[in-house]
Amino acid sequence: MLKATILSFALALPVAATAQDTQIDLGGAAQDTSAPVGVDADQLSVDQAAGAATFTGNVRVAQGALRMAANEVRVEYGESQNEITALHATGGVTLANETLAAEGREASYTIASGQVVLSGDVVLTQGSSTIAGNRLTIDLASGSGRMEGRVQTLFQPGARQ
Repeated sequence: MLKATILSFALALPVAATAQDTQIDLGGAAQDTSAPVGVDADQLSVDQAAGAATFTGNVRVAQGALRMAANEVRVEYGESQNEITALHATGGVTLANETLAAEGREASYTIASGQVVLSGDVVLTQGSSTIAGNRLTIDLASGSGRMEGRVQTLFQPGARQ
C-alpha cells in the first residue's frame, strides 16, 4: 500500500522524470558486510545436504544498521553453518537503514561482494526523493546503486536530504 501511494504520488507530479537506467549515490548505504547476521521468523526448515536454511513467516534479518523483512528468506551457507554466503528473500521485501528504504518483490544479498539486488516493482525512498524501477542493485561497500528498467524519479527542488 505504501509503495503504491508513493509511486502514484511520484507519477502525478510534473517534476517527475523517466529514464531506462540510473546510477544512484546512496550515501549512507555503505555497510560492514562482515558484521554478524541475525534472522528471526515464525518457522525454520534446514536442508543440510543443500547447505541452506529457509525461514518463513514474518522474517526479519539484521546486519549492523541494515534491516530486511520478507515473507520468506533462504539462507545459503559456506562450508560451515557459521558462514553465510547469500540471502534470497521473496514476498514483500523491504530493505532499510538509517538513510534509505527500498521495497520490491524479491531480493538477493551476496555477503562476500556486499551486493544486494532488489527486483520486481522496486521503490527506493531516500530523504524526500523517490525513485522506482524494475531492478535496483546496491553495492553496500561503496554505498552506490543502480536502478534499471523504466526508471521513474521524483526530485524535490530545494529539498535537503
